[in-house]
Amino acid sequence: MAIADDLKKTLTDPTPLYFAAGTADLAVQQAKKVPGLIEQLRAEAPARIEAVRNTDPKAVQEKARGAAKEAQEAVSAKVAEVLGAIDPKKFGETAQDLALRGVGVAAEYAVRAKETYDKVAEHGEQAVRTWRGDVSDEIVEIAVAVEPAPAADAAPEPAVVSEPPAAEDAEDGEKPAARKPAARKNTAKKVGAAQGDAS
Repeated sequence: MAIADDLKKTLTDPTPLYFAAGTADLAVQQAKKVPGLIEQLRAEAPARIEAVRNTDPKAVQEKARGAAKEAQEAVSAKVAEVLGAIDPKKFGETAQDLALRGVGVAAEYAVRAKETYDKVAEHGEQAVRTWRGDVSDEIVEIAVAVEPAPAADAAPEPAVVSEPPAAEDAEDGEKPAARKPAARKNTAKKVGAAQGDAS
């Protein structure tokens, strides 16, 4: 039954749908920024094109060669340093230490991914509420929770009624009227059983 319960929980969990809604809403928000970026690029493009036209290709090639030569020297020095520092006795300890660090980093990234997933899902839930118009209902709920309780001698306002009268009767110990159909079913079963015994 644990597998069925897990499956039921997975299928009824709205978080993935909220995540998808949040992702879509964030994409729309980013898409709204695109026209501004295009205008900015359009405004900057002539100056950049002119700067590229005015640069000397030979100077760019010399800079690239110099940067590549420096990078190659730095990498060679680092490789020589690492290879010189390797001690066969400590190699096993170092490998184990690196493996543990890798597991720690992976766990940290998993936690960050879960936090990001939850944030996007929460954003999606808020977006869905906004799309439905449920935000106004939430504000009313907050206002009711924050509003102080009316005095005992003051008459309650009709606009602030939060529960139907049937629920109030159930709190007082009386049975609600909705339980009468159950008695009819029992009576029908008893009559059916009595007729079955008689025949």
